[in-house]
Amino acid sequence: MNYLRLWVPKHRYPWLYYYGAVAFYGGILWGLIKLKYSLDWDNTLQEYGYLMIFAGLLYAYVNMLTQDSEIKLRLAQFASHDALTETENFAAYTEHIKYLFDDSAKNNLNLSMMMFDIDHFKHVNDTYGHLAGDRVLQEVAATVTTVLAANDEKVKLYRTGGEEFNVLFPGYDLASTRVIVRQVFEAVNHLVVKYEDEEINVSISVGVSTLHQADGSPIDLYNRVDQNLYFSKRHGRMRVTVE
Repeated sequence: MNYLRLWVPKHRYPWLYYYGAVAFYGGILWGLIKLKYSLDWDNTLQEYGYLMIFAGLLYAYVNMLTQDSEIKLRLAQFASHDALTETENFAAYTEHIKYLFDDSAKNNLNLSMMMFDIDHFKHVNDTYGHLAGDRVLQEVAATVTTVLAANDEKVKLYRTGGEEFNVLFPGYDLASTRVIVRQVFEAVNHLVVKYEDEEINVSISVGVSTLHQADGSPIDLYNRVDQNLYFSKRHGRMRVTVE
């Protein structure tokens, strides 16, 4: 039945396979019971019929529960992920940073954050159109996600604004983030996004900071990283500011 659970959903009429399996193995079971206890055919067929009825009701019930669970999973995915880039969204960021901040403060753990946005993104939208801007956002998110996955699966990317993204580094101090931040920075700044007949060169400005003992809430860390990002933007863009 577990084998059928994994493979049958690919077929058009999965209930036929389930019912067929129950009919076959149920027939063997009640055939053996008939021989062992010398049951007459009427009782044997009656019990076999009850088994098939129960199997049908059970299949319908389990199928209902499965569909309900799938709907809940899709709703949870929709609520916590950005539809365009498929990264986790601001709601997920808010939930995770609160948990990580409390855990880091309680257990004296490191926590760092990287924030970046795409340079001159309004110019991309105005020049090439919003669909081109969407493509840039998707390509940047995919590139950064690939870099993070190659380094540490615990490090997550969040789209927290229009062209603004955050990366949380649980357990990392500033020195530990340096390699990943540099890889992300170089990967995106070498990115050329193709849209129709156009090639769009992409660059990002970055701010990075780590949790301080004086921080009273996650917003203190967020504001410090945000200030570092805007320092990068005010001083020529396409640079990393770390504090």
